[in-house]
Amino acid sequence: MTSSILVVGSVAFDSVKTPFGVDDEILGGSATHFSIAASYFAPVRLVAVVGKDFGNSHVEVFRKHNIDTDGLSVADGRTFRWAGEYSFDLNDRKTLDTQLNVFEKFDPVIPESYRSSEYVFLGNIDPELQYNVLQQIRNPRVIACDTMNFWIEGKLDSLKRTLSKVDILVINDSETRELARLSNLVKAANKIMEFGPKTLIVKRGENGVLMFRGKTIFAAPAYPLEDIYDPTGAGDTFAGGFMGALAQANEVTDAIFRRAIIFGSVMASFNVEKFGVDRVSELKRPEIEERFKQFKALTHFEEL
Repeated sequence: MTSSILVVGSVAFDSVKTPFGVDDEILGGSATHFSIAASYFAPVRLVAVVGKDFGNSHVEVFRKHNIDTDGLSVADGRTFRWAGEYSFDLNDRKTLDTQLNVFEKFDPVIPESYRSSEYVFLGNIDPELQYNVLQQIRNPRVIACDTMNFWIEGKLDSLKRTLSKVDILVINDSETRELARLSNLVKAANKIMEFGPKTLIVKRGENGVLMFRGKTIFAAPAYPLEDIYDPTGAGDTFAGGFMGALAQANEVTDAIFRRAIIFGSVMASFNVEKFGVDRVSELKRPEIEERFKQFKALTHFEEL
């Protein structure tokens, strides 16, 4: 039976400029991208904070996907805002503006009805808050989290305390090297797994994904696309597809993890085809399954 996923993170308004267009005040944030992607596979429970300027039309985007928003609190003030610009190298992003607003004082309180969630994803927030969330959860089966250079540099001890309670860490290659203080990704992965996570997933943008799980390594390419408009949130969308596929299978095996990596990559490939959540929020399940088959064909080869 499919289990529910609890996600704790940010809901925001993004303003994005790429060489292929501009879009302002679009729905974004780590928990937004994650929850919409995950909702195609499993029920999602969302914990985040927004301001009084967050309208019903935005809440309806979540409800359209049957995402439980009882944990979405409304605070007095404005919703978190971020603005960024990409060059033709879409891995190169420049932050133009960050306004934390109500997110600055976000202190997640997990509703009682969410505390038995078996699958938990901690979005990119202060590791002390991530740890506090885990203190409110009863017997989770799988805990995954994200982090960033800011927390690695500023709150390393708190981050390591959180990682000691986490099963899966999802970060990019530069964060992997910085966290382990090693340049070689394989050595860095082994070092990070000593901190607690049994699985490390390294996001590598257009170079795909690497998964280190115990002594095994699994690699998946990025899906080759003709049209890429906005990479914002692709990593969170990947995490949503990955965790959703795990919760849907409700098994914790190497084969299920590998399949979940591909589903995560599938969802991320859809994310970049339009600005914000526009592409992912309009998907149909057959589209997801067809691209999954294309991924399989892309990487399939016969033994000698």
